[in-house]
Amino acid sequence: MTSVKRNKTVVAHSINPHAPVHEVQTNRALAHWLAQILGFEYGGSYDREQHAGRDLYLMPTQTLIGAEAARQFGVHGPDDLWGGYVEHDFICTKAITHGLLNKYAVAPEGWSPLFAKLSRGVVLDGVSVFSLKDARPAAEHLLYAGPIRFKPIHACAGRDQRVIESIAQFDEIVAAPDAQALFSAGVVLEQNLREVKTQSVGQSCIGGKVISYCGVQHLTRDSEGLEVYGGSDLLVVQGGYIELLRLELADDVREAVRLAQVFDDAANQAYPGFFASRRNYDIAQGLDAGGQPRGGVLEQSWRMGGASSAELAALQVFVEDPSTSVVRVSSVETYTDQPLPAGAREVYRGAAENGDFLLKYVTVQSHDG
Repeated sequence: MTSVKRNKTVVAHSINPHAPVHEVQTNRALAHWLAQILGFEYGGSYDREQHAGRDLYLMPTQTLIGAEAARQFGVHGPDDLWGGYVEHDFICTKAITHGLLNKYAVAPEGWSPLFAKLSRGVVLDGVSVFSLKDARPAAEHLLYAGPIRFKPIHACAGRDQRVIESIAQFDEIVAAPDAQALFSAGVVLEQNLREVKTQSVGQSCIGGKVISYCGVQHLTRDSEGLEVYGGSDLLVVQGGYIELLRLELADDVREAVRLAQVFDDAANQAYPGFFASRRNYDIAQGLDAGGQPRGGVLEQSWRMGGASSAELAALQVFVEDPSTSVVRVSSVETYTDQPLPAGAREVYRGAAENGDFLLKYVTVQSHDG
């Protein structure tokens, strides 16, 4: 369990200087809310001069990467931020979910073959690719078993992904002018499931409390008609996964929690420099090309995410009423301008990434609804 010192100042920090307005404003809103919940000072957005010498509690929009970034913000461990830290960029992306094509494949600096070995049983079939020369052989290898999903490792919210059903389709990608740069940056090729339900499993250690949760994600359509993240419904407990598994949970939910725990343990072992106070895992459960049930961890989120507002709502309940042990919370993202439901807390209302409208809010219900 982490314990945050009472004299810390909570600061928001948008790591990407070109981040969309909704991401920056959401980051600030959540940091301000967290400060209120914990009774800390809110310091606004991080400013090197203004916050020099202050004891900060950082809420970054992305996982911190590299020792220099950690030093800049005074982050020494999970007590100093709500998020995570890794030594190399690829570690906090989809890339670690799968192994390389073979021992001769191109790998980024810091790559650990141990992770794929430890997590093989809890992920879908797939290959991580870091060069154009490895791309087609990897696709051929996977397409023998059925359609695959093409996933650039830095894409989020389901954007820029596509389903590939034939090598001819894949060759169109390889022939594109930007293919060299695309694959060098990293791409995951992964078996595609049908009739998918995406479970969310995670844990946050913050303000001296540990909260753990399970739930499901929802998709919605943005103003351009694309299916994107639309929110999460979470069941949250005070305590660790042991407390979560004491609840009456469906078998598929219990399996999702097990997969997340194995994946989380693999990250700790394969990348010992990694630490995080927020650990969220997306688990897909559906049917493979042969119609058989299949499930696996899709990716990790060691940073502020779509479900973060729901986690804060649960934390607030537990802080204000320590006798409450479990609560249901929902985060919602919609591209339709509408009034808030009764009792909801608005997180963001304004322009979406493409300039159209986006509303984010969170609701709370008791465990029994």
